[in-house]
Amino acid sequence: MTDSQTAELNKTPLFALHHELGAKMVPFAGFSMPVQYPLGVKKEHLQTRNQAGLFDVSHMGQVRLTGPQAAAALEKLVPVDIIDLPEGKQRYALFTNEQGGIMDDLMVTNYGDWIYVVVNAACKEQDIAHMRANLGTDVELEVLDDRALIAIQGPTAAAAVARIQPAAAEMVFMDSRIMMIDGVECFISRSGYTGEDGFEISIPAADAERLTRLFLEQPEIEAIGLGARDSLRLESGLCLYGHDLDNTTTPLEGSLIWAISKCRRAEGERAGGFPGADIILEQIEKKNWSRKRVGLLGEGRAPVREGTELFDADNNCIGIVTSGTYGPTIEAPVAMGYVDTAFSTLDTQVFAEVRGKKLPMTVARMPFIEQRYYRG
Repeated sequence: MTDSQTAELNKTPLFALHHELGAKMVPFAGFSMPVQYPLGVKKEHLQTRNQAGLFDVSHMGQVRLTGPQAAAALEKLVPVDIIDLPEGKQRYALFTNEQGGIMDDLMVTNYGDWIYVVVNAACKEQDIAHMRANLGTDVELEVLDDRALIAIQGPTAAAAVARIQPAAAEMVFMDSRIMMIDGVECFISRSGYTGEDGFEISIPAADAERLTRLFLEQPEIEAIGLGARDSLRLESGLCLYGHDLDNTTTPLEGSLIWAISKCRRAEGERAGGFPGADIILEQIEKKNWSRKRVGLLGEGRAPVREGTELFDADNNCIGIVTSGTYGPTIEAPVAMGYVDTAFSTLDTQVFAEVRGKKLPMTVARMPFIEQRYYRG
């Protein structure tokens, strides 16, 4: 990027450190972000799968909700159980609209007397406005724009983090704790976006570079950019909002029925009550939706990219790829996309049109690799 382009973008508290580490910076969701470091995308990907990687995700939106009705108010905006979310636990949630579409996906944590919400960078202004307009006057919303957010992911992440804060090793997947790290109060969850064990750590901006350097001093950990983050999450079957999910896609079409809590379904104790509930619950009851998000495995080594159309054997267009790359772990092209439900059965063969050629792909189970979240 040119200096003028960089000046127009927001910068995370780790911007100077990225430059020091030799990162290639790119615009992403209004921020200047590292897409890769000198190690290179493939090696960064494999570093995370085999040891541990550190990601700057400070561009995400961090929000604190307070007030005795905060959980109940937030629950009215999502098809998820927030009221009974145990203290110290985190849950995946979806903002839905009146048409049943997904406005964003987000993470919600119960910290006892307050709720911590992390939303996607590209949607955070919209999401914050949505919450302000709908949570009610009894709920106070504070945007935590004075905090950084890093993710440490990989099979050796726990050992590295525990060397600095031993209590982190006691956590299991989706646990969240407020802990001191080298004298600084941090919000730590055992979760991530790679399919690996690991942690996401919210740090006051003033201390972010110092603590990030402390983690990078651990022999297992290397700095990892957005390029490897994308291939890691895709191998693990995880959606990227704005690509694999959008406001015209229902949770059922997006293969996210598991994200609709039982207590919010038709027979649940708090059924419905969220935007688009009638449409979403009818799709569940009738098992009727026209398209479905599926995994796709290609042959050979050529990746099939986002926007590629999918065809059946009779050359009828039956879908589109929403994310696609070469998977360094499985050494094969991996993709996800939407197909007509008649073609969503596992092992169905479809054809991707790439540069005028029809490349065979097979509908496959996601994740493409084993997820290694630590559940104790």
